[in-house]
Amino acid sequence: MNLRIILTVAALLAGTGAATANCYEGLGCDDSQYFTTQALQQGTCQQLWEVRNMIYQQNGYCFQTNRAKQSFSNDGCYINDQASVRLNVYERKNVATIQSVEKAKGCK
Repeated sequence: MNLRIILTVAALLAGTGAATANCYEGLGCDDSQYFTTQALQQGTCQQLWEVRNMIYQQNGYCFQTNRAKQSFSNDGCYINDQASVRLNVYERKNVATIQSVEKAKGCK
């Protein structure tokens, strides 16, 4: 199963309001395993953006940009300030690693 299919399924599940972690083949579960730079480098900029924002969505973040609002529902969100989103140690590290790979790839 490729990352795109897993992201699509995860996006559908995220809209259910369930506060659960997303797990990705080749990466692991975003709230209990560290993603590796090597594994993340296999993804596209779009996939990296989606995985990173899924972490914020599952933790209650209300997206501000039109792109994110169109990709992720703000239904059930309750945190407007991204800095106030409580991420566990795995999620924080995974977001940082994703951002590092996005930067190295020149993602916008």
